Amino acid sequence: MPSLTREEARERGSLLLVRAYCVDLDLTSGSDTFRSTTKIRFDARESGSETFLDIEPKTLRSITLNGRELDAAELSDGRFPLTGLDAENEVVVVADMSYSNECEGLHRYVDPADGETYVYSFVYVDNAPRVFACFDQPDLKAPYEFELTVPETWQVLGNSEAVRTGPGRWRLTESPALATYLTALVAGPYASFRTEHNGIPLGLHCRASLADSLKTDVDEVFEITAQCLDAYTRLFGVGHPFAKLDQVFVPEFSVLSLDHPGCVLLREQYLFSSAAADSERETRAVVLAHGISLLWLAGLVTNAWWNDLWLGQSLADYMAHRVTSEVTRFPGPPTTFAARRKGQAYLPDQRPSTHPVSIEGPDVRTVQLELDRISYFKGHSALRQLAAHIGDDALTAGLRTYFDRHAYSTATFADFLAAMGEAAGTDLTDWAEKWLHTPNVNTLTPELTVADGHITAAAVLQGAPDSHPVLRPHTMDVGLYYADDSTTVRVRIDGARTELPELVGRPAPVFLLLNDGDLTYAKIGFDPVSRAALPDTLPRLSPLNRAMVWCALLLGVQDGTYPASAHLALVSGMVRQETELSILAEVLEQARHDVADRFLAPHERPAATARVAAALRERLAATDADDERLITLFRGLVDFTADTMELSGWLAGDGLPPGLELDTDMSWRIRYRLAVLGGMDTGDVAAALDAGPGAVAEQFAAKCRAALPEASAKEAAWHAIMRGTDLSNYELWSLAEGFWQPEQSALTEPYVERFFRDMPAAARGRGDLVLDLLLRFLYPRYAATPRTLESAQRMLALDGLPVTLRRRAADHTHDLRRVIAARAARAARADEG
Repeated sequence: MPSLTREEARERGSLLLVRAYCVDLDLTSGSDTFRSTTKIRFDARESGSETFLDIEPKTLRSITLNGRELDAAELSDGRFPLTGLDAENEVVVVADMSYSNECEGLHRYVDPADGETYVYSFVYVDNAPRVFACFDQPDLKAPYEFELTVPETWQVLGNSEAVRTGPGRWRLTESPALATYLTALVAGPYASFRTEHNGIPLGLHCRASLADSLKTDVDEVFEITAQCLDAYTRLFGVGHPFAKLDQVFVPEFSVLSLDHPGCVLLREQYLFSSAAADSERETRAVVLAHGISLLWLAGLVTNAWWNDLWLGQSLADYMAHRVTSEVTRFPGPPTTFAARRKGQAYLPDQRPSTHPVSIEGPDVRTVQLELDRISYFKGHSALRQLAAHIGDDALTAGLRTYFDRHAYSTATFADFLAAMGEAAGTDLTDWAEKWLHTPNVNTLTPELTVADGHITAAAVLQGAPDSHPVLRPHTMDVGLYYADDSTTVRVRIDGARTELPELVGRPAPVFLLLNDGDLTYAKIGFDPVSRAALPDTLPRLSPLNRAMVWCALLLGVQDGTYPASAHLALVSGMVRQETELSILAEVLEQARHDVADRFLAPHERPAATARVAAALRERLAATDADDERLITLFRGLVDFTADTMELSGWLAGDGLPPGLELDTDMSWRIRYRLAVLGGMDTGDVAAALDAGPGAVAEQFAAKCRAALPEASAKEAAWHAIMRGTDLSNYELWSLAEGFWQPEQSALTEPYVERFFRDMPAAARGRGDLVLDLLLRFLYPRYAATPRTLESAQRMLALDGLPVTLRRRAADHTHDLRRVIAARAARAARADEG
């Protein structure tokens, strides 16, 4: 199917006014296909004109335009031509559509726990034509009515109220005008919990087999939902803009959430069937807040074209972290963002595929590829910087103006920027050009001159890579830390060198911290005195600043300016005293899977990971049974230990820290580590799955099978990944995630070349979302050798590679090149020493 271009959408949008959709779906016709009947009423501004309809059926049964039967054979690449339009038109399309198991259209899932079937629509960004015929572009908003035929035991949910009209028949009442990608359909024997808040009906729903997990947390989820609804009403100046709000936890979901008006879909991973750390509950609260904010930021005001899709997502991420920390019981989201998610923007922002936060979007496919962590997390950071630049009151006033002007309509980024500029009383065009229309990241480094214990000169140097030499204005705080005191100074940085007279004459600090409070988006450096003081000073910083410094250190490891061994030494010290749960969780994960597994030289890895494991054992021995950090610390130890006797003992219930429950999640985490180390075999995995089946167990079992250090296990996993056609997306990802292990480099070495040889064929036919995550797991990230780079370049030189494969493989190859360079730099310094 050709990717809709902006020019095509502009032409179609200027011609058509869509009045209404009425869609009838029969979900009782089998396990492979469903019948879709669509009636669209629309006006054409020019009689006799022509346009095209979007539809991707398995079989197009019939199509009529104004009562005239059209030839179904005219369908080509998902487009059906409509010619000879009247001023007022009605088109009726009958088609058989295919169910999906990759979240593309109408996803169908059979629960292994009880055999029940569940379906839900995934029409974001351009998958609506896989469910119903439509004019698939965001500015052609229209009201929707849905009629559904389903098994009698099912219920139906969607954007509007669902009414049972007869045995197995449901109707979704007419919705407000919606973009196609914001329509939602959910059907199945879902378990439901309901309440009301300020007159708004609220619902929570999940598979029947997971009802007990949701029931445990119903009060917490409803409370967070109500707190967020109230907070956004205050911030945006307009109440919840739709008649009701259902939140549905759905299986095999490819994204964290989809935020349709009236019906938000969420990953089932946010239902905790096992013990969950508060950091996980905090993440769930942020995801809930993100989805709820988009009821305003996408539903109430919709982007006119896909190029502005980033704006709603960036704002939603900024608002979610802010509002969750302000109105729920979780104060830590800004800290978690600084420790983890912001780093997930810095990394892609330095890759070959880097792009501005504001996407050009000449066609839908380009937008899909570029709507990534830069869009979400760098966009979030840029908006946080905007708030620092113009002040929070102006930001709030600008948002209220924006919603007041464009409610229930579409708008552009220019409309948003105009509202912000009016509220701030300044022209923000230049600021937006530098922050939102240019890629890559700046580096800020302090330059300090000290005499007689006082600062005599101070400046900040700003650098940019040669490939993107843009210097940005930064409003930020500089932290000055002394033996028993600290202070911050607000400064504005612009250009290659900014003098800081505000610091001159002050006592010289023990530690100077740029970007104190994490107000801007930049890599930060440390002066020599501060770098030397880092081990002693880091524990004294606020949680937000500790998180920000840990992010900076990880960036230093990736750049080769901070040794991986020094990072892991700091981690060993951090483990013994860190109190902030999110920092423990994020830094331990980064230390194991990024620093130790990739950037540390392989011969140094066993001793370094053993030291972290020893520190974790020491901390666990002093941790109370009711300490919320217990689960996170133990998970970290499972990741870092290489002692199979220790792991086997825990699995048998021996030697567990007091207060720790060996539940499904923890048992499988231990089994996965044992599998990697050769402490389990395929029979052990199968027996464990038979003893406790379920979706979580199946995914862990797939990871374990792929992780076994056996040639037959690797070959079986590889064959399934590359040639399996009936795997769900979660099965595929689980196999890929388990395949490569740093302890198994000799065993998997032949598969490095096979990846580059087999992947071009395996990538074809897979959706972008599925392929993107598959490549993240399956790229041979531990094979950091020049030979791997040569193999990668040979594949990338091939003609006809799928776009997503070419783009993501080039990015992962760039990452691998940085690993090789960092290791080489470390080795060179060691030789010199």
